[in-house]
Amino acid sequence: MKMRALLAAVAITGLVAVTVVADESEKIGQVRFAVSCNAAVQKPFERAVALLHSFWYLEASKAFAAIAETDPDCAMAYWGLAMSNWTQIWSPPPPPALKRGREAVEKAKSAKAGTPREQDFVAAAEAFFKNADTLDHRTRASAYGKKMAEMAQRYPGDREVLAFYALSLQATADPHDKTYANQKKSAEIAEKIFAAEPDHPGAAHYIIHGYDYPPLAAKGLPAARRYAQFAPSVPHALHMPSHIYVLLGMWPETIQSNLAASAAEKDRGNPDDRMHALDYLMYGYLQQAQDAQAKRVLDEARGIMGDLAARKYDSGRPTAHFAMAAIEARWAMERGQWGEAAAIEPRPNRFPHTESMIYFARAIGAARSGDAPRARADVDRLATLKDAMKDPYWAEQIEIQRRAAAAWTARAEGKAEDGFALMRSAVELEAATEKHNITPGPIVTARELQADMLMDAGQPAPAAHVYEASLRVAPNRFKSLSGAGRAFERAGDRERAKSSYAKLLTTAASADTERPEIREARAFR
Repeated sequence: MKMRALLAAVAITGLVAVTVVADESEKIGQVRFAVSCNAAVQKPFERAVALLHSFWYLEASKAFAAIAETDPDCAMAYWGLAMSNWTQIWSPPPPPALKRGREAVEKAKSAKAGTPREQDFVAAAEAFFKNADTLDHRTRASAYGKKMAEMAQRYPGDREVLAFYALSLQATADPHDKTYANQKKSAEIAEKIFAAEPDHPGAAHYIIHGYDYPPLAAKGLPAARRYAQFAPSVPHALHMPSHIYVLLGMWPETIQSNLAASAAEKDRGNPDDRMHALDYLMYGYLQQAQDAQAKRVLDEARGIMGDLAARKYDSGRPTAHFAMAAIEARWAMERGQWGEAAAIEPRPNRFPHTESMIYFARAIGAARSGDAPRARADVDRLATLKDAMKDPYWAEQIEIQRRAAAAWTARAEGKAEDGFALMRSAVELEAATEKHNITPGPIVTARELQADMLMDAGQPAPAAHVYEASLRVAPNRFKSLSGAGRAFERAGDRERAKSSYAKLLTTAASADTERPEIREARAFR
């Protein structure tokens, strides 16, 4: 019996070893993370951690499970399994993931971690997964963050400890903190790791996420350019640079990044992340007026969602639903097709913040088409969705949409002053928060909608300045550039009109559709 068990262990170890050899061509970055487990699993463990740092959670989970089979006494293998069930800066894990994580932590504790450092890693994971039925997500995330802060003080020279501490800072950041204290601290820690280990996937990844905000984005450009180069085997690493590119209005780079990512996700990733890449791809194409290419993305996304529905696929994550709703809304709104926007078919699901984008687009589309009653019905639906949204951040995002939609609806009802007041309140609320990393940006910025309303009211001078304010947060947006050009032209500022139109034509240099805005810019003299 002992011999059979030994042979089984040897066979499993052999499989792991073969996998490592077979994966020598795999490029996922490099991690150095010593553990007290069987020497045969050291390299596979470092590979698994590299996958974890790149948020390739499914593959990381498989890798840690293989390690646990090879060395059942390796506590850190179970730690890795637990951490593979916590998508730290994405949406909170659903109940099945929390259950798996809790069970993995218990196995890690039973395996008796071999060093105090390993015990600390397990204790940190336990702080998040225990009491999930009685404590809310943010409380448990903060408990984990506190443990990681203690570890960072205890092991100040340990780059893996520091990498996971850096990520915990982002997972507990306040979305209303406009000083970006946690994000900056996280990125600064990651930059020090990156300087010492330029192929470290966590360092590059966390720098990008730390600077994934308009005022900070330029600082993330070196890491963005490097990450995809050293980890091209990871679909998410191909996508991540576009988080920086999109904030800097770098549309060709955004497109190329997500063409590569969506193809890789189709080949070896998962449909949620493929849809996420397609949302970014759609956004990039529409900013360049590449509407024919954008339509292909729309059709591809619809096909994927149809297939998932037929297969009754459910990852428990909102990602695919979010991307599909955003893609549908962007397709109509970015092209100014208000009738199309008003007619978008709702896609009911259990994630109110994904449904809300459709009703937002419908309400704006109906209001700007002159159908006030229809717009009002969709505004009411937004209020219902906000009340149903338990997450306070997303409830606030829905409220921004509701106020903007209500503003245009009030205008359609002949209540111009109410419309302006509601629009101002939407702008103020949007300015007090930040976009989530699930999205390249709002369907339309509140400032851009405010500028449109000012133009509609015959106030081009103030509209021009609001368009410019929008462009400072979302540079090179097609509709803000065209709006600014038109506003400056009508306000009599021909030099600034010329500048805005020139930027628009540069942005749309590879357009495959001649939108009216492009003709208008070309006709300006």
